[in-house]
Formats: sequence, structure tokens, C-alpha cells
Amino acid sequence: MQEVRSESRYMLRLETGEELLDALGAFARRTGIRAAAVPMGIGQLRGASLGFWNGRSYEEKRIDDPVELVALSGSIAESEGTPSVHLHAALGTADHSTVSGHVLGGTVGLLAEILVESFPSVAFARPMDERVGLKTLQLGPSIRP
Repeated sequence: MQEVRSESRYMLRLETGEELLDALGAFARRTGIRAAAVPMGIGQLRGASLGFWNGRSYEEKRIDDPVELVALSGSIAESEGTPSVHLHAALGTADHSTVSGHVLGGTVGLLAEILVESFPSVAFARPMDERVGLKTLQLGPSIRP
């Protein structure tokens, strides 16, 4: 992974073979990020797995062929002391159609370019919300003056 930082923004370039969620989780651990938004991401994925929440569980769609990562967005929070990366993506297929959903997994094909906007003075949490059966984002209080 390559990265450049400007104040609270990071531009990342993930390399071929990196697992998207693992790489972003490792990045958050290494940089100490406890709260961030992922407003943009483009590139290519292989072995992408997307989910659709049906109210009880994720219905998984796996795409083994390479796909264009057309759009990526989400957040980074903490859950049980470790980074929790929540992403949604739109993927372009070889026939120029798109498929989208909650990112369950995927390996970077050629590269992925991702913008991460951190919030250094706060911590986000992702506790289980029993009403919906999912861990949901909780915007936390300031952690630094």
C-alpha cells in the first residue's frame, strides 16, 4: 500500500493482491484512526463479494471475474477495540452492467485508489443494534480537547 497524508486526509493506493477490508483495517490500526469516512474509491477487484441485507442476513453475490471498482464509500469505526470497516461498492462488469451492495470481501486486481477522511478528535463505535440485528455506526464524543 502506498499512502500520502494531508492534514486529516489520506490518499491510498492498494496494490494487486491486497484484500480490501483487511488492508483498510490494517491501515486504521497502524495510523490509530478511530473515526473516518471513506468518500471515494476506484480501481479493480477480483473475487468480489457483495451483500444485500434482507432484514435478517446478508444475501451474498460473489463475482469471480475481474470487475471495475466504480464507486466505494463507507466508514471506519471501532468495534471491540479493533477497526471496523463498513463499505458499500458499485462494481462494473465486462458487459458494462453494474452490481452493488455491502462489501463482504474482495481482492485488489490491478490497484485501488481510496480516499480516507479521518476525524482525529473523535472516536466512532460500531455496537450491535439488536433492533436491526447489525452492528451500526455510533458517532462518539470528542476524545481530544
